[in-house]
Amino acid sequence: MTENTTRPDLISLDSPSGRAIHAIASDVAAAGGRAVIVGGAVRDALLGITPKDMDVEVFGLPADKLEPLLKARHRIDQVGRSFGVFIVKGLDIDVALPRRERKSGQGHKAFAIEGDPEMTFAEAAARRDFTLNAISWDPLNGALIDPAGGEQDLQNGLLRHVSHQFAEDPLRVLRAMQFLARFELRIAPETLELCRTIEAEDLPKERLFEEWSKLIRKGRQPSLGLNFLRDCGWLRYYPELVALTDCPQDPKWHPEGNVWVHTLHCLDAFAREKIDDDWEDLVVGLAVLLHDIGKPVTTYTDDNGRIRSPAHDVEGLPLAEIFLRRLTNHRELIEQVLPLIETHMRPADFYKNKASSAAIRRLAGRVGRIDRLLRVAAADMAGRPPLPADFPAGEWLRQKAEELAVRDSAPKPIILGRHLIDLGLKPGVQFKPILQACFEAQLDGEFDDLDGGVSLAKRLIAQSSAPAGDHSEK
Repeated sequence: MTENTTRPDLISLDSPSGRAIHAIASDVAAAGGRAVIVGGAVRDALLGITPKDMDVEVFGLPADKLEPLLKARHRIDQVGRSFGVFIVKGLDIDVALPRRERKSGQGHKAFAIEGDPEMTFAEAAARRDFTLNAISWDPLNGALIDPAGGEQDLQNGLLRHVSHQFAEDPLRVLRAMQFLARFELRIAPETLELCRTIEAEDLPKERLFEEWSKLIRKGRQPSLGLNFLRDCGWLRYYPELVALTDCPQDPKWHPEGNVWVHTLHCLDAFAREKIDDDWEDLVVGLAVLLHDIGKPVTTYTDDNGRIRSPAHDVEGLPLAEIFLRRLTNHRELIEQVLPLIETHMRPADFYKNKASSAAIRRLAGRVGRIDRLLRVAAADMAGRPPLPADFPAGEWLRQKAEELAVRDSAPKPIILGRHLIDLGLKPGVQFKPILQACFEAQLDGEFDDLDGGVSLAKRLIAQSSAPAGDHSEK
């Protein structure tokens, strides 16, 4: 299958990058070659999604002729002379020759790569991962070049590998995971079978994290990707998740099934309520994924036949950290996810017991942002179909947190070191305990402004300066 359709308006070229691509394609054509937009931009356009980054592939023109042609109009960086990849600065455009890749050893990076402008469209498409990423579009005449049948697979909601070369890069299994979730696709049976034969080898953390991050941040139905991971056997690389698949739950509270089923429902519920803030969605989504990770090590059946998982919120913390550190060394991310796991049941508990303002302030200090915790808890409640997803605790705690000004930030101490210095206290061993005592009193609601804090600080300084045995301040 080659140029079977013409779609002149598929990708708008009415933008700085679009106009630049049209100019590049015109210059390449004048020099005897052909430039086409390839990969994700074409896929997204066919799905009705406005493309962001543009990749252009140039056929019939060697790198030593392509480079001066590009430099005549644009500022460029050359990534690799041997395989001809050029970055057009400031426009999010990559221009490359079609590349031949040959597996040269073990590992994700063990490929010998060589640019070859004489490759056919079919040969170039064969090195790509999935048919939906192997479609090209000519910006000059609107021709859709689809040798692998990717457009039909998109229409059928099918994710299918292009060729046997797929198995040369194990990372493509995780790419399948996140593509299934992002575009709500089914895996082709032959692709599932092929994935079952692929070993993870020694994939670097940063590449693992990239795919998992896309699953969480971009997945519209994360359950599709995670069920694929289970079905192809790759869940074995994440034993903390494997343990969820046969961990039972009390059917009274969890009629949906075991912890794995519950977790997938929770993730899909989270995905429906994303806020399009990549960092916030990543932190919350990872916490939703791992919120019940402690249940397999705490679950038992009591004398009345009820299934219980006491302290699973706390016992899950080391397991969640092991999972996260397998994916990333991002310390700040891990530190922000773990408290959400530990406290994911607090909103319901606080609502039931009508927690004090001091308790809510301290909870905000623990999790950093109450609004994050409420998103995790809401997803948890929504992950129990057919039970309703009603969550009055969430609205109650949200209102309380707003009244206390801790909905989207942790409480900040009013009394700082400079205030103690202004009161005449010299920096030293007394500083820390006095500052901590002031902050504890602030959390307990003893004061809520600077004047009240200074008044307390004066008393504490006086107490710390009083001679031993002097109880005049008590």
